[in-house]
Amino acid sequence: MSALIADDELVHEVELVWLEDIHGLDYVRQSLDRLPTRKGRPTYHRDGRMVGYAVLGTGAKPSRTSGTFRRRVFWLLPHDRDAVPDGLYTTGAPAEAVDPGTLSPGSKGRKTARSEGGAHAARRREAAPSPDL
Repeated sequence: MSALIADDELVHEVELVWLEDIHGLDYVRQSLDRLPTRKGRPTYHRDGRMVGYAVLGTGAKPSRTSGTFRRRVFWLLPHDRDAVPDGLYTTGAPAEAVDPGTLSPGSKGRKTARSEGGAHAARRREAAPSPDL
């Protein structure tokens, strides 16, 4: 969860790599995953899709017990607002979700009116074409 990510766990981040355009996303989920490398696209083992990931600098040290690095991964599930605008997260957002516009290397980001389904998200839903039934 975002609230459980401490600032000191992100000090070695040097870049966030986005795999898709985040400007149209109200929120992304983030987690700290144990990964075998400091950089490069990690393997993804969740439902949904990976939206981005963090790259660590050379100062990042692996865990002495596992040899892995803790890196952020950004992702969305099939029932998130971008895919189902009138679904479970029409308003509100998952605990681990943040507005992607508030993210940068070393900063865990935050929730905003946009990520919580505020006026900006409502305007986008209203502007979206209705599906033909």
